[in-house]
Amino acid sequence: MAHSYTPGLKVTEKAIVRKERRLPLKGNVLVKLGDVVKADDIVATTTLPGDVERLNLAGKLGVPSKEAPSFLKVKIGDTVKKDEIIAESKGFFGFFKSSIQSPIDGAVESFSEITGMLTLRKPPKKVEIDAYVNGKVVKVIENEGIVLETPATFIQGIFGIGGEVKGVLKLAVMSPDYVLKPQDITDDMKGKILIGGSLVTNEILRACVAKGVIGIVAGGINDKELKEFLGEEIGVAITGQEEKGITVVVTEGFGQMSMAKKTFDILKKNDGKKASINGATQIRAGVLRPEVIVTYDLNTDISESKHTEMGMDIGSVVRIIRQPFFGAIGRVVGLPHQLQKIETEAHVRVLEFQFDDGKKIVLPRTNVELIEE
Repeated sequence: MAHSYTPGLKVTEKAIVRKERRLPLKGNVLVKLGDVVKADDIVATTTLPGDVERLNLAGKLGVPSKEAPSFLKVKIGDTVKKDEIIAESKGFFGFFKSSIQSPIDGAVESFSEITGMLTLRKPPKKVEIDAYVNGKVVKVIENEGIVLETPATFIQGIFGIGGEVKGVLKLAVMSPDYVLKPQDITDDMKGKILIGGSLVTNEILRACVAKGVIGIVAGGINDKELKEFLGEEIGVAITGQEEKGITVVVTEGFGQMSMAKKTFDILKKNDGKKASINGATQIRAGVLRPEVIVTYDLNTDISESKHTEMGMDIGSVVRIIRQPFFGAIGRVVGLPHQLQKIETEAHVRVLEFQFDDGKKIVLPRTNVELIEE
């Protein structure tokens, strides 16, 4: 049988999912190998150095840099409070003193006799990472984090915004091609993750935020509407850091695009169950996908996705990722061995793609991505 490998999205009702939970710098891991943890459990913690604040002490006092330390009312290493007087000039006969207050709560870190700059540092920030999903600790990364393993429904999207959130899935539409309207977003959706239809608009996103919806999974989103919601263009690096009050996972692409029936049906089955979602996306390289995870009981017997190692072959479900059929999902019905000439005059490997209605087209293999079942 003809065979090829094309990395792509996973849309799997039951699979073994592994998640690495790692601190931004070394700290303390709070769980051990073999522990069973819940999504909200804190598994590792560390502290990040506080931000630095610099004051031109010599300039503010109007004295040479080497003389400035003699006017300090605090020592290097001292803790200070915001608005506390940390330096004061002597003035003339006790009058016309210049006082310098600390702009922050923090500590006095250093002073440079060359520049006359006093460095203050804000208090360290405590950083905690939770498990994100229910699971079992299968690896401990010393002083850094863990790897969890769990049986779960695992759906990857094509694009997303917003970070990790956890909440109950709520079906907001009855069909994957439905376009949500503002009146569809109701008070009982507060704290929920909505299963949407074919399009998310700026109006819908704002309605969701107003009602306290924490996440939404839908087929498509209009890039112009997304820009209006965010107030800026999407960058070319990584999304996921947006703080707009909601996490969005788009499963099909940009524009009005019905959610794939398989994806919709899987999400519909999980209506009312707790899910973990993350909108983080590596836009250019495609190495980081937005995701929806719904975990099962740890004792659930699950075989991993059949395409995880095999890649693409006859019968594989794929998505077209180039115009004019961007977002279309179908099956591979042919993988010719010989190179074929395409419109650009290049000779490339191609595949035969079949739409749901039976129509077939031939296109370069690089124009599709695998949807792992």
